[in-house]
Order: sequence, then structure tokens, then C-alpha cells
Amino acid sequence: MSSPHTTSASRTNTLFLSPQDVASIIGRQGMAATLQGMATYIRQDFLRWESFDKAPRVASHSPDGVIELMPIADASRYAFKYVNGHPKNTAQGLSTVMAFGVLADVATGTPLLLSEMTLTTALRTAATSAVAARALARPDSRVMALIGNGAQSEFQALAFHHLMDIEEIRLYDIDLAATAKLMHNLQANPDAAGLRLIACASVADAVRGADIVTTITADKTNAAIITADMLEPGMHINGVGGDCPGKTEIHHGVLRAAKVFVEFEPQTRIEGDLQHLPAEFPVTELWQVLSGQKPGRDNANQITMFDSVGFAMEDFSALRYLFDQAQTLRLGAPIALIAQLSDPKDLYRLIRPMPARSERAATQVDAHVALTETA
Repeated sequence: MSSPHTTSASRTNTLFLSPQDVASIIGRQGMAATLQGMATYIRQDFLRWESFDKAPRVASHSPDGVIELMPIADASRYAFKYVNGHPKNTAQGLSTVMAFGVLADVATGTPLLLSEMTLTTALRTAATSAVAARALARPDSRVMALIGNGAQSEFQALAFHHLMDIEEIRLYDIDLAATAKLMHNLQANPDAAGLRLIACASVADAVRGADIVTTITADKTNAAIITADMLEPGMHINGVGGDCPGKTEIHHGVLRAAKVFVEFEPQTRIEGDLQHLPAEFPVTELWQVLSGQKPGRDNANQITMFDSVGFAMEDFSALRYLFDQAQTLRLGAPIALIAQLSDPKDLYRLIRPMPARSERAATQVDAHVALTETA
């Protein structure tokens, strides 16, 4: 509730978080605590899955990529994310993924938070992967293969190291420079202390002996990076990079050999590696496992797969987390994103022409004369 002294401007100002602000949250809390905090918020929201008004994201596709809007709401907050995916961007010095998001008050429609979400998407994707792996992978998993060593790879590595106790990560990317970048970043990072990194010569070499396999490639193609012959008993596949029509990473034989879990089935059927399989192919939504309504892994030898495409609720959780942390740490800046009106019915006042200076002066003189004569 607003205090009696709350001004109209303070009620309509929106908190803005820049990439530097989000980096400051990580810097002040530490990467492990940030990933754990975001994972906690994501799990909390999965556990109240039925409280959300959900829909698949709205996508505009082009030959070079996709631009998407991801909306979702519960009874008190509304959120959306704008995000693109353009694999060729790096040749122009641009990020493959760029994003921003809004968190708003349902009761009034007031935007509470406008935040960068390029860095935040990497954090929330890694946190979601760890939430799923905690529920689906073998608890004794200690070795992970990380296929695709681009912009999101460090976040996946750190999330699995801190939240899943992964001790060794086997790396592969067709771009050797990307793997070198990843190894340099993690070897120089105290947050990765004790994590063994092994560069591998092929996908098969990286996957061999891994308890968990995370794929996070960017090419907008129907690829088959992981095939059924690479599977080993008890393996968990974390398929992250297949996230729009025509963009896959996992051969359909892998899905047929695994017990498959998804975020929001109507969206994953269209966008995930699941798009290769018929509509009757059985899957389980992750929230059902987290809430105990359905089982996850049935036994230690079973192969499980999380066909992750990214869902708006995870962005809702991430924005909710950022908003809380920014207020606690006093980060971000208020911006006048919405018109601030002394009379909310008079929007025209913002553009109403002011009288010319000479006319105003004449009006003031006439008023002064009238007052004098009256006196």
C-alpha cells in the first residue's frame, strides 16, 4: 500500500536494471549464491504451475533467425521477455541472443521493472537446467559433457558444478576458439575451483563416460549432435539448444530410447527436439515431477532427457528474483517510462501548446491591471 506521502511520480516510476546492474548483483552475492537463488525462485514457481496463465511464445521467424515475445502472468504479476536468436550475429560483432524483460503489477498494469535479460537469460537457463537435473539425473552424477562452448556455456558449467556437484566437464565445440575461451574463463574464475576441464576432439569423445550430457549449440539447423549409439545406461541428456522450429540437436533415436521431460508441452512439441516425433509420443512436464504428481527417473540405468526450450515462467521467476535483489541491494535506477500526469484523465496536457512568450506576458499584465483596478 502506498503511504500518504507517496507521489504520483514515485508510483509510476519503473526500476531499470542494466547489464552492469545485473553483473553487480552477481558480484555482490557471488555466482554460486546467484544461481542457487534463481534456481530456488524457478522451483518455487514450478511448484505453483497451475497458478499461471500460460501460452506458447509468439515467434517471428526469418531466414537468419527468430524474434520472440514470451508472456505469462499469475494473479499479481505479469511478465514478458523480448528475445532474439540469430546465429550469424557473431560475424557482425553482435550477440546471438539479446533480450530484455518487464515485470508489471496485474492490479494496475504498472510496469515495476524493466531489465536487461541477455545476461539474465543465461543465468536462468543454467539454473533451470540444474533444477531439472536435480530431479532427473542420477544423484551420484559427477561428470558432464558440454557440447557447444559459446556464450551460455560458462553459466551451464558453473550451475552444474555448484548445484549438482559436477567435478569434471568434458568440452567440445566445432570452434576450437570457443572451447579455449571457455577454459580460460573458468580456469581464471575462483568459482570454478576444483572443476576439471577436458577439451575433447569430438562429440563422441566428450560424451563417452559422461553421467550428464548438455547440448547448447546455436546453429539454426536440424542437426543430430547426439545419436543413440552414444548413449550409456543411466545417462541424463540436457538438450538446451534445440529451441525453435527447424532447430534441433538430438537425433530422434535418442528421444525414443529415453524418458523425456519438458517444460510446457504445447510449446516443446513445436520448438524442441520433440518436433521430430508424433503427437502421441509420451512426455512428462517437469512441474509434475517437482510436485510429486509423477515420477522422474524410474531406475539408475534409465536414460532421461530434459528437452529444454526455455519457457516464460522461468523468465517470470528470474525477473521476480532480480526485482527482489535489486531492492535489497539498492541497485538500478528509477526511470519515467510511463507518462506522469497530475490529472490522469488529461493525457493531452503533455503536448498542449504553451502560449507564446509575448502572449503570456500580455496576459500577466492584463491580470495585474485588473487586480489593481479591483483593489
